[in-house]
Amino acid sequence: MLIYEYMNNLDESRKLLLDCRRRYEIIIGIARGILYLHQDSRLRIIHRDLKASNILLDEDMNPKISDFGTARIFSGNQNEAKTLRLVGTYALSLCNGYMSPEYARAGLFSVKSDVFSFGVILLEVISGKRNMVSYNSDSPPNLIRRNQTYLLSELLLQAWELWNDGKAFDLVDPSIVDSCPSEEALRCILVGLLCLQLNAADRPTMPTILSMLSIEATVPYPKQLFITPNSDLITTEIASSSINEVTITAPYVC
Repeated sequence: MLIYEYMNNLDESRKLLLDCRRRYEIIIGIARGILYLHQDSRLRIIHRDLKASNILLDEDMNPKISDFGTARIFSGNQNEAKTLRLVGTYALSLCNGYMSPEYARAGLFSVKSDVFSFGVILLEVISGKRNMVSYNSDSPPNLIRRNQTYLLSELLLQAWELWNDGKAFDLVDPSIVDSCPSEEALRCILVGLLCLQLNAADRPTMPTILSMLSIEATVPYPKQLFITPNSDLITTEIASSSINEVTITAPYVC
């Protein structure tokens, strides 16, 4: 049984308290919480239902991960599992784009599934926008395909397009943009995109994510993010001259 103190920061009006520094601390706090589940707790725990509504803020704006009703404990050296029955608030997670492609399509889940969800939450915190998904069967790129219906993740697509256009800072919530250091914001956005890579193996682990967020580190460029309706992948080339390159100091380890 998991019991929390009363969380009184669910009032929309308290959003004004979430300045740039506070949002960064919330992102770090969530990352540390997931790291504890994946690595530091006695048993490895995969949450499987990470989304913004399952992150509670206490009186001091410290984030607490909640709703472990669908969590799965991994034993020994187990790194991945498969289920034929997608559990949890499936419709909400899928329609809001929190669910990793491999989990939505094949029932495969691992620590990298939680990493994908964290990437979505990170971009939501930075942008101040909810990651809503629209249904479309036309040609624009999309996150996942379910029953031949294409689910277009608007925030993730916007982040990806702005990054490739060299305008990633435009994703930052206008209410904090004047006080938000551009390098810190760009690093957060880039780490978020790395968490959303199509192939789970290409996503960083939580220790690496914390390293990239907390200290100066060399953050790589994402490889593949979204699936197009004809199953082609959107790929990127790593260019040293890219204006989006974020260079900081420790190697990236997947």
